[in-house]
Amino acid sequence: MSAAFFSSRWVPRPGHVHEDEGGLPRGFRAAGVAAGVKPGGAKDLGLLVADALETVSAARFTRSGVLAAPVIVSREHADVTHLHAIVANSGNANAATGRQGVDDALATQAKAAEVAGVEQIHVAVASTGVIGVPLPLDRLLSGLERVRGELRTDGDRDFAEAIRTTDRFVKRASLVVELPSGDVRLSAQCKGAGMIQPNFATMLCFVQTDAALEQETAELLLGVTVKRSFDRISVDGQLSTNDTVVLMASGASGVKVEPLSEDELRLGEALDALLRQLALQIVADGEGSKRIGRLVVSGEEPGAIEHVARAVANSPLVKTALHGGDPNWGRIAQAVGAALLDTAPLHFDIAIEGVTVFADGSALRFDAAALDRAVLRDEVEYVIALPGEGAETEVFFSDLSHEYVTINAEYTT
Repeated sequence: MSAAFFSSRWVPRPGHVHEDEGGLPRGFRAAGVAAGVKPGGAKDLGLLVADALETVSAARFTRSGVLAAPVIVSREHADVTHLHAIVANSGNANAATGRQGVDDALATQAKAAEVAGVEQIHVAVASTGVIGVPLPLDRLLSGLERVRGELRTDGDRDFAEAIRTTDRFVKRASLVVELPSGDVRLSAQCKGAGMIQPNFATMLCFVQTDAALEQETAELLLGVTVKRSFDRISVDGQLSTNDTVVLMASGASGVKVEPLSEDELRLGEALDALLRQLALQIVADGEGSKRIGRLVVSGEEPGAIEHVARAVANSPLVKTALHGGDPNWGRIAQAVGAALLDTAPLHFDIAIEGVTVFADGSALRFDAAALDRAVLRDEVEYVIALPGEGAETEVFFSDLSHEYVTINAEYTT
């Protein structure tokens, strides 16, 4: 039996959500093949198709000042409110490739539309991999011809495999969601391991449901849940050129989710849990990650607590301490101080795994042996209380390991 998808103490499975291995929701087909973009015959090209004409969608893209060609094409040459297909490749980001990169992404979009049997405007394009290398277009177009005969309702695993880069494992889930109006299916395929930073993260994620949604509902649900999941993670503080998240709703279940209904609330809870657990999988993968941390920061000023949260989560000293299972709270204190310049004397509290180690500017006595054992867990929680109250934020972050340096030092080779 495979391990449970909801494996983190920080993301409990909602009671009306059940894990399932039944493939894609009704109305969807997918496939993944080896097109020769990556060496060694690994799958590197995927196509996801929504067959229902009533399919609605919503999308989010990176806010980087350097946009990859597929992001430009998806934003400017696709109707992201009514997508019927997504073509995605790994091994090449098609980023910083100029006009030729955009032309190649448009050609990929056109070929995917032909294979899927839909209009080109209803196809989104996504890529992930090395930046600044021309896309091997001929290989992708030939690969799409092979995809044509591979599309199937249980092709989500191959599709998820095809979008991996440095990911150590496939990130996907298939869920059954019990709604008052009837059961619906919810599935997702995701990739991400490095170049991860809130706002929102370096990753691709494609979500499907057979619930019938209004486009405004899809937009609302995706926007809220992305802010609580992929906006809240950090591996290395680096923002990608290619980030893409797409939600597609086929309506093939016949269960219509009305705005402001109990159905919408429950589907939103399921989507929130799904994306938060996928976000944690990205952090846990983390290109050599050994442990993941959850950082909760509270205080009076939202801007200050967000700044502190990101400064601590991205601190190499904090991240290496997490990797080594070292409860060195002094590294946290210095990161807070560096984030809030000229605020001394700054009175705040630090707790690690429920043990308060620093309060109101002073170190406290605590059971050091017990805390040493607690920080050796796979998940470690940190809480910082700044002066005042009324605002709170969280960030999930990975440690920093020898393997991370090795992977990224040799990435293009």
